[in-house]
Amino acid sequence: MTTNIFIDGGHGTTGIEIGDRLAGRPELSLITVPEEKRRDASARRDALNAADIVILCLPDDAAREAVALIDNDRTRVIDASTAHRVANGWTYGFPELEPGHRELLAGSRYVANPGCWPTGFLALVRPLVLAGLLPADWPVTVSGASGYSGGGKAMIADYEGANGAPSAFLPYGLALGHKHVPEMTRYSGLTHPPLFAPAVANAYRGMIVEVPLQLRALPGAPTVAAIHDALAAAYAGSPIVSVAALEDSAAMANIRLEHVGATDRLALFVCGNAEQGQVRLVAALDNLGKGAAGAAVQNLNILAGLPETAGLRL
Repeated sequence: MTTNIFIDGGHGTTGIEIGDRLAGRPELSLITVPEEKRRDASARRDALNAADIVILCLPDDAAREAVALIDNDRTRVIDASTAHRVANGWTYGFPELEPGHRELLAGSRYVANPGCWPTGFLALVRPLVLAGLLPADWPVTVSGASGYSGGGKAMIADYEGANGAPSAFLPYGLALGHKHVPEMTRYSGLTHPPLFAPAVANAYRGMIVEVPLQLRALPGAPTVAAIHDALAAAYAGSPIVSVAALEDSAAMANIRLEHVGATDRLALFVCGNAEQGQVRLVAALDNLGKGAAGAAVQNLNILAGLPETAGLRL
């Protein structure tokens, strides 16, 4: 049986990456709209309603508009924008979030693709909250750096324009009201928003997300090994998420922005000092892979009942 797919916004950065991952898959049939009709509401409505699964790669307002154009009770939607990530009636599209979440996704009609920063953050924090190692009311900080493609066409133009990159390392979100914070808070299980300190690096793609913890201050003073064991157990057997062994000092010494390359993998590291009771939790991913297009394709596979890693770059 062939599943009909329409990528609304398929000419953008994320849409192109998704299209590349779906190419050559005979179990899928891609619905397209001629370039001259991409902004034609009637043509888009027809495509949206003809699809079994729609992937939205649009600005937030346009994504909401696209959902409103669907007038049947059959078409399923994966939204890669921020519009529906904490909206009622939408399932958060991070299959590894917690036990049973993949099954919840499989039965959902509306799926909100996670943001790239929340993907790394939740992968590190949610298992610790579930395991009782990190209290829900703990003041958590998350920082890191992302490739500039995460900023979309405008930021890509800034970094690749005639005047050169604006900075090798550019902190942003300094008003502490970043649009990713609500989903970080809700799906981690934290009762207070984490302090989010993101930055942009002068690299097209890739990202590092870091959560430092003072273990000696946590209730029960969990050990570095206990933190590692909780993460390793959460992702045991995953073909997408890996947790480096504590004794793998070579891996710890070579965590780079481009660590996973242009793949859909997510690599986690527990870098700790047992004597000092401190740990730095690090996630390495491709902001356009597991942070965007790879996640959308993974979710599509789950919705369509296909092998979860089909089309992914692993």
